[in-house]
Amino acid sequence: MGTLFQKQVDHFTKQLPFVVFCKPNLNQIIGVFQHNDALHTISDYTENGFAFVSFDSTQKYFIPQESSDVYVETIDTTEYYLPKTVDLSYSEEAKSDFEQLVAKGVKAIVDGNFDKLVLSRKETLLLPSFDIESTFRKFVQLYPTAFKYCWYHPKVGLWMGATPEQLIKKHSNSIATVALAGTQLYSESVVWEAKEQQEQVFVTDYIVDNLKDFAKDIQVSTPYTFQAGSICHIKTDIRAELKATTDFGSCLERLHPTPAVCGLPKLVAQQFIIKEEGYDRGMYAGFLGELNVDFATYKRETSDLFVNLRCMEMEGNQANLYVGCGITKDSIPEKEFLETVNKSMTMKRCIL
Repeated sequence: MGTLFQKQVDHFTKQLPFVVFCKPNLNQIIGVFQHNDALHTISDYTENGFAFVSFDSTQKYFIPQESSDVYVETIDTTEYYLPKTVDLSYSEEAKSDFEQLVAKGVKAIVDGNFDKLVLSRKETLLLPSFDIESTFRKFVQLYPTAFKYCWYHPKVGLWMGATPEQLIKKHSNSIATVALAGTQLYSESVVWEAKEQQEQVFVTDYIVDNLKDFAKDIQVSTPYTFQAGSICHIKTDIRAELKATTDFGSCLERLHPTPAVCGLPKLVAQQFIIKEEGYDRGMYAGFLGELNVDFATYKRETSDLFVNLRCMEMEGNQANLYVGCGITKDSIPEKEFLETVNKSMTMKRCIL
């Protein structure tokens, strides 16, 4: 076990805050280990550290660079873990509850209240045991194109995940983001239905329209299929230049939460979600990542933030898995539920 993972286990045992993460398509693991158990909050996004922000932005935490030890290690995970077939069985009660929620969302869209909604559910699993190091290593090996992380604070909790979606990347005044929508099991011959293509247009248009207040020279790629583990999405790359460095915090607040995790119009969709889903999303569908610092190089004016999808919250040997899907007027409740079952595979392959 390497020095970084020894530090991870030691900090977790001592109940001290830390984050260990691995960026997409890299085998470089970065650990940021805070010296004490203080809970630091973000005020205006000018802070330097690792950010973790909730879906409703009421919780905005960060682990400061200046009061943490930083470890960077390269690991080879190619033969660490042999994936096994995951049991994707589910309870009929959970299926019925979610299908009723989706049906309510579809009706609200048909009634003209929304263009799109993203609805989610929480699935709780009792595990016979939990090992923090091996679980994170499995995420790293099985999801190379995702952002993998393990974040812990004794006053907040333990979260882990492998998210395929970038919220925004910034260096100096240059920014890059993505529009991500649609989900299906990956195959060599993926075909996207009209509903999924429409969902992608909603997300792309929303991001571009909101960037116009803060950015110029906006460039949008052609949509393409993007693989994330065993599933895939439609993805569009978006690049732009901030009009001023001071606009970054305002830009973040405008983009979050994106239609990919909330809906359109954003504020009323968010209110519907909070009222109707029946549980608190917490940090799920929030965002996390490097804020104004690259921990590998210590470069400032660099941010690399991701939407917190395909994630779970650990409470002892209980894992709370969070999964959702985009809803339009053409959504079929049973199909949307099965989409969440497929998405849960990401985490189940790592913990079961």
